[in-house]
Amino acid sequence: MKTMKWKFYSLAFVAGMSILTACSSDDNNDNDGNGGNGNGNEIENGTILKGTITSDVTLAAGNTYKLSGEYIVEEGATLHIEEGVKIIAVYDDIADYILVKQGGKINAVGTPDKPIVMTSEKEEPGAWGGIHICGRAHTNAEGGKGSSEIGGAVYGGNDDADNSGTLQYIRLEYTGFAFDEEHEANGISFYGVGNGTIVDHCQAYKGSDDGFEFFGGSVNVSNLVAVSCSDDSFDWTEGWNGKGTNLVAYQEAESTLGYDCDCLIEADNNENNYAATPVAHPVLKNLILVGNNSAAGNRGIRLRRGTQVEIDGAKVCGKKNAVTLESEETENALLAGTSKLANMTVDSELRSEKNIYTNDNFVSAGNTVDTSLKYTSFDDIKAECEWMAGNWVK
Repeated sequence: MKTMKWKFYSLAFVAGMSILTACSSDDNNDNDGNGGNGNGNEIENGTILKGTITSDVTLAAGNTYKLSGEYIVEEGATLHIEEGVKIIAVYDDIADYILVKQGGKINAVGTPDKPIVMTSEKEEPGAWGGIHICGRAHTNAEGGKGSSEIGGAVYGGNDDADNSGTLQYIRLEYTGFAFDEEHEANGISFYGVGNGTIVDHCQAYKGSDDGFEFFGGSVNVSNLVAVSCSDDSFDWTEGWNGKGTNLVAYQEAESTLGYDCDCLIEADNNENNYAATPVAHPVLKNLILVGNNSAAGNRGIRLRRGTQVEIDGAKVCGKKNAVTLESEETENALLAGTSKLANMTVDSELRSEKNIYTNDNFVSAGNTVDTSLKYTSFDDIKAECEWMAGNWVK
């Protein structure tokens, strides 16, 4: 979880280094600066993506493109990415990322066997900056509006049905570019994204920050997979109220991965005001969350700072503390039944910081503490989840 106080001031150098044009690797290509050819049609295989698009652009099926610096989708424009497209971030000292502003859209639709793959020339965590989508749905940030951690774009509003496009069958590899010592980029960051947006079958693979993070909004997601992300696999704050179905997190052992991983889920309502409204209250169903038993990242599901949640069906193992509760507001919501933890099997007792909602309450609600619960490999999870079929998951 990254603080929102700094509002991107430390990233001013990024804008200074980026050239706000979209150019082709072919010097003879007549490009109008919108990332396309002036009429919104598809752009050439091998084109370098950078700058700002103000009209529709299509990345054609099966082609490969390079991403160099920021690639910004302005209001009124749509970035269409077809099946089998590969986007490779150039590895240099410039932050590479895709930012969709309020009123812009990204329609990235792959298939199980022809996914959209976004990766980097250097196949290491932290190589590039991922996708950032800003919508007009609610956030409980002060004043009801926020500024994205990367790109400084406005997000938030009162249109929970806002539509920022479609993301299906996408794999994002090696995200988490470090802008400074405290701020890195997630796989996909959802800023006030509305439930008119479709998000399913996406994987964040070996990122150096969170896999998927939600800053408020109402977007519903399904079939998401986070593998070996060094910070949190899933993260929410600022009042996210969407639904999440079929969520998988897996952390490879530190001894073979080469780095530690933090929480499987880290969740809060608002770090500055635990009672801020609308209160974060996602409804989650069918979770498999497997940690790497490291000494440092010892929490599985970390519920704190006033967040509410409903979880129905989860297996959580591989952390010293499978579930931790860390605020009075969060525990009181569980005790009152406003929040619910149901049909869960965990490999260690629930830990209650305030001792309001305890492990006894957790077990009495029908949940199970089973110390024998474990998965020996990611393949074990894939075998259990038919929806992961195809080659979109690595």
